[in-house]
Amino acid sequence: MSLPGFRGYFREDVLARAVYSEAAGIARAIPSAVAVPVDAEDVVVLVKWAAESGTKLIPRGSGSSMAGGAVGTGVIVDLSRINHLGRIDDRDRTVLAEPGVLWSTLDVAARRKGLRLPVDPSSGSFCTLGGMVSTNAAGPHSLRYGPTRPWVNALDCVFSDGDRAIITRGEPPPKRVDAINRFMSDVHGDIVASDKRRPIMHLGVRKESSGYAIHDYATKADLVDLLVGSEGTLAIILEIQFKLAPVPAATSSLLGIFTSLEEAATAATKAVEAGASACELLDKTFLAYAASGQPADAKFSERMEGAAAILLAEVEGDSADAAAAGAQHLAKAFREAGAKDVDIALTSDAERELWDLRHAASPILAGLEHSTSMQFIEDGAVPPSKLADYVKGVRQALAEREVSGVIFGHAGDAHVHVNPLVDVRQEDWRARVSALLDDVVGLTARLGGTLTGEHGDGRIRTPLLRRVWHKEAIRTFELVKKAFDPQNIFNPGVKIPLKDQKAITDIKYDPSLQPLPEKARAALDDVVKARAYDRFRLSLIGGSS
Repeated sequence: MSLPGFRGYFREDVLARAVYSEAAGIARAIPSAVAVPVDAEDVVVLVKWAAESGTKLIPRGSGSSMAGGAVGTGVIVDLSRINHLGRIDDRDRTVLAEPGVLWSTLDVAARRKGLRLPVDPSSGSFCTLGGMVSTNAAGPHSLRYGPTRPWVNALDCVFSDGDRAIITRGEPPPKRVDAINRFMSDVHGDIVASDKRRPIMHLGVRKESSGYAIHDYATKADLVDLLVGSEGTLAIILEIQFKLAPVPAATSSLLGIFTSLEEAATAATKAVEAGASACELLDKTFLAYAASGQPADAKFSERMEGAAAILLAEVEGDSADAAAAGAQHLAKAFREAGAKDVDIALTSDAERELWDLRHAASPILAGLEHSTSMQFIEDGAVPPSKLADYVKGVRQALAEREVSGVIFGHAGDAHVHVNPLVDVRQEDWRARVSALLDDVVGLTARLGGTLTGEHGDGRIRTPLLRRVWHKEAIRTFELVKKAFDPQNIFNPGVKIPLKDQKAITDIKYDPSLQPLPEKARAALDDVVKARAYDRFRLSLIGGSS
């Protein structure tokens, strides 16, 4: 197929569609085609064509998303080739970056200037900045610095009518964009009305990447806030202006071992109060797998005996002495909360060794022979006072469905990642997956939490939002989508469910699914094995034309 004026790659062959049918999550969906624009003008051409033809577009970066927002049956728009990183302004502490720039690329460049984007997702080595903005991504240091949203100063976007505009924080919205005019006329007043604020947020939750950011918009009436976290459903991002922060002068870290979840949760709250820059939870389910990978360290298993959880925390300081003093202060708080043992790391090598534990289970899980680590309940966040209840509830749900699993996460934000380990040889494995998802959604709703702390709703969580959001919030989400994208051409089925949409459909690990072409399967397996989601997918199948 030829698109007049489109200079990038556009492919409808089986191989190209197959290598874009999967991302980092569990879903598989074969797209109708793959478009790889070479610049912003190409994206505008695509959107205008989609608006005229009614074609559905699915924006995608590296495909590192867990919740299915980067796969679908429409045309995949791979933005990874639009990847110019502009000059870093070290005086204003800002930088312009196109959506295909990797977080790691920006991090290297910014640190040369003594700066950083402090939001640091674990996928930072391969995730794109456009993807981070789309999901309002976060990471360990979001405890102190927040998620992506407050670090975005301006967005260059193309809207569903093909209009292109720059939206800048603190400035009036452009008046010549039809999508924005519809929103300002039909929805703006409804959101900012003060009596509607309470039902449009999850009270007490520290991290939120679900729905549209209508609470933030109600507070500041800034379109940047609404567009960040919209997962490509309101506009396609062409360029981002980020604010940057200075690299800390010094850091220190500590590890606390706790014999109860309640003690660990109390200590996590103390870490927040002390201004810790990060505070991570490793549950006993995680520690069991980590211990199996530490045969040379007999002391590890002995120290972890009886542990319900450990916390890893980091503090920053204006000097090495200040950071060390902060670590000593937090260690005392951990002991007061009930820690049976606390380690303090004051050098970079010691800190690195401490934090390596957070990734100790990953190679073990990847090498399991009969179980597959599946991410479909991996992003729940609850009010901090409910953290222990949430982890216990997830443990109980796993036990009742006879599924083992690994639990870890961002303790200071009461945000928990869960990797169920599913044996797809069992006849009822899909029923167990569905039941486990239902159990955890119910648990989250009872505790007043959100299903989506940082990974986006995607296609998995979108049909479930009515169970955790107030009906007034759901109605407002629908109004926002209708104003910005009345034809529903941008990432349909994300944020707003399609009719009869199910949370889980085709699972890429399902042995009963029709196999992908051998060449595509080999390429995707190589991507997963190397955790190289940023690889240009078309190049993996022998060319890009």
